[in-house]
Amino acid sequence: MAAHMQSFGLVGGPSPQVIDPAEGERRLRGRQAGINAVLAYGNGRSYGDSCLNGLGTLIDMRSRSQIIDFDPQSGLLKAEAGAMLSDIIALVGPQGFFPPVVPGTRFITLGGAIANDVHGKNHHRRGTFGGHVESLTLLRSDGVYYRCSPTQNVELFRATIGGLGLTGLILSAEVRMMKVASTDVDERVSRFRDLAEYFDIAQAADDENEYAVAWIDQLASGRSAGRGLLIAGNHATGREPVKGRGLPFRPLVPFRPPFSVIGRPFLRLFNGAYYWRKGASPDPHRASADTFFFPLDGVSHWNRLYGPRGLFQHQSVIPTEAARTAVAELLRVARDAGEGSFLTVLKRFGEMTSPGLLSFPRPGYTLTLDFPNRGEKTLSLLRELDHVTMAAGGAVNPYKDARMSAKVFAASFPGWQQLEARRDPAFVSDFWRRTAMRLPTSTSPVLMAG
Repeated sequence: MAAHMQSFGLVGGPSPQVIDPAEGERRLRGRQAGINAVLAYGNGRSYGDSCLNGLGTLIDMRSRSQIIDFDPQSGLLKAEAGAMLSDIIALVGPQGFFPPVVPGTRFITLGGAIANDVHGKNHHRRGTFGGHVESLTLLRSDGVYYRCSPTQNVELFRATIGGLGLTGLILSAEVRMMKVASTDVDERVSRFRDLAEYFDIAQAADDENEYAVAWIDQLASGRSAGRGLLIAGNHATGREPVKGRGLPFRPLVPFRPPFSVIGRPFLRLFNGAYYWRKGASPDPHRASADTFFFPLDGVSHWNRLYGPRGLFQHQSVIPTEAARTAVAELLRVARDAGEGSFLTVLKRFGEMTSPGLLSFPRPGYTLTLDFPNRGEKTLSLLRELDHVTMAAGGAVNPYKDARMSAKVFAASFPGWQQLEARRDPAFVSDFWRRTAMRLPTSTSPVLMAG
């Protein structure tokens, strides 16, 4: 029976079959995956189709969620792949630790964080999540369990980090947590009047802070084009934790409205209010981890506000030397297309490299935009954003994508064939079919039959 397992962008159709981890492990141990291609599914927080397998079987890993061990002396945590980041934080936070890298939501699984090699607001200090993975256990369709680490099965380890779940079934992992005085953050918000001012202050903000990220008013034009807020912070010390950490319940968007609520009139009002209210005071203030790292987690199913067709997200990374021109052009193209982006985030990536073969972050600046799916109009805009990104020598993020071409993927990740060479032949995703499998050197008969 078909199961409705969607991405967070609410794109893609039902998967023909969804099985639990025990059944998935049984099939892989018995080498029964065969031609019916499989893929692990975490919590579906990828925006595109890298977590979907419309022509095969999904292994829903959320029931494998045990945190096996945590050593408060060394900070080493061992957990099953389905363990949620929220549960990890709840365990290690009171003991003076925090994950060294967190994305914009705490509702992701450990396996998903590894498979996508997620990054956060502190890439300039800590790199990607994969850089803190000490080891992982992987089951492949040859029926063999592989322990992978920087010193054991090294090539498979590197392929699995950022490998989009294509190297096998991640069962568990050991990750080194970061020692902190508090999970709270001393936050400082500063307005900048345009992109030029942001680029002038971005590196200094990174040098002085553990975390730094910019919010952009994407609809602002004229002399205000590119205005925004630089939000920086460091883990707090020496004071009591923040009281009243949010509402006693999570507001819920119970259903998808028949049209997108996230339209230009709403965004103009929201962006103006956010710019002036959030940036009202440059003085530092103490924020809880939920408020600083995961503000959108406070509204359950907020993605439904984008309406019946869902949303597309476009995240690019632009080399430093081209960023001032290309980021301005990306924003202009979106404005001129008449589209408004609710989540417009600009971040400077540092020089730290990931151990992963297919990791997205690289030195430069990353811009994230999202748009309600309005069919061909939106797809045309996204292709133009791809064009600007490629012309600048940049890349498009796979786990935020639901429609990039094979050509754009290959240009973004010229080493993709290294992952293809180490991919488990029984594992495939809709994303991989749409991109890598359409490239001339992808010739696996098992893959093509899937």
